[in-house]
Amino acid sequence: MQPEPGANGTAVTEFILLGLVETPELRPAVFVLFLLAYLVTVGGNFSILAAILVEPKLHKPMYFFLGNLSVLDVGCITVTVPSMLAHLLSHKHTVPYAACLTQLFFFHQLAGVDCFLLTAMAYDRFLAICRPLTYSTRMSQTVQRTLVAVSWACAFSNALTHTVAISTLNFCGPNVINHFYCDLPQLFQLSCSSTQLNELLLFGLGILMAGAPVILIVTSYIHVAAAVLRIRSAEGRKKAFSTCGSHLTVVGIFYGTGVFSYMRLGSVEASDKDKGIGTLNTVISPMLNPVIYSLRNPDVQGALQRVLIGKRALV
Repeated sequence: MQPEPGANGTAVTEFILLGLVETPELRPAVFVLFLLAYLVTVGGNFSILAAILVEPKLHKPMYFFLGNLSVLDVGCITVTVPSMLAHLLSHKHTVPYAACLTQLFFFHQLAGVDCFLLTAMAYDRFLAICRPLTYSTRMSQTVQRTLVAVSWACAFSNALTHTVAISTLNFCGPNVINHFYCDLPQLFQLSCSSTQLNELLLFGLGILMAGAPVILIVTSYIHVAAAVLRIRSAEGRKKAFSTCGSHLTVVGIFYGTGVFSYMRLGSVEASDKDKGIGTLNTVISPMLNPVIYSLRNPDVQGALQRVLIGKRALV
């Protein structure tokens, strides 16, 4: 969909992404750094996925969700980083209007699934620790697949709504985006028509997409903490907290960066800070997730070792 002409009769057909750095001398170093980050992220997450697929010990609901999260992490970084690397290599920093909206759609699609998937993982921990006798029936394969399918459907609706809404805005003036990918706050700043409705939509859907999951996650872990503290064995408490600690760390990083990215709309001065937050959200977080989930998990560590050396554990 092309933008409608504005009051002055012109319409923006492409945007200019300034990227992370504007100094030419720094671009080679930034390119190498982010290329390595991309390769590490893709390799790490696919290694986790391979370990989950081939290791019988990991054929459990928690790891089913973790495998889906690994796919999402690869998707999130692929939506933003390869195009940024291409811009660093070339002198062309423009992105067509349609490509910008396409990137925005897929970014919000994947981030939205992340929101619900992290909630499903918290629910899984709640059932495993607080309702162990009914866990296998309440978290059956059908339930797992349904939770993932609903996550994708809800995220699709959210991403499509924002993409259609942004396409109704007029862009007839400045077209320079002080960022390395297209996102709602930066596009709101460039619009020459009112963005009040779009910002209200972002706030309202943000409550549904992020607020509700956070409440469910916090509620789940309040029950989990109460149940773990009742465990008499110190080893049992340690094991329970270790599986939950990794998930809570990922939740904190994901939602923390999301809040900073979207709760400061309209602040031009914050654009440089937004680059750092965007880097944390789209690059650092997906890169760290495999480390966070495997660091204190001997089952994942053992499976990764067997995948890397080409051996499979005996059932």
